[in-house]
Amino acid sequence: MKSGKIAAQHATLACYKALAKKNPQLLQHWEYTGQAKIALKASSEDELLELEAIAKSLNLCARSIQDAGRTQIAAGSRTVLGIGPAPVELINEVTGHLRLL
Repeated sequence: MKSGKIAAQHATLACYKALAKKNPQLLQHWEYTGQAKIALKASSEDELLELEAIAKSLNLCARSIQDAGRTQIAAGSRTVLGIGPAPVELINEVTGHLRLL
């Protein structure tokens, strides 16, 4: 499995758990419409935090993932950000400038 797909699954689970209680109808719609996940590349941990803040300011579900530090990455480093599910137009306001991973 490629790193982008692994990252998307990790971040998806965090968002899924958050929305299961907060907005189950949105989650159900996402499940019925194909469960889209797209992995994009940010330039730094600071950019991930900035994107997370922007997403939350738009009332989007956004969860950053901190690495456990068991391999090559220092413990506590933010490596992945999940945003959504949400309308594509809203997510694009946050991530539209990023390139695919």
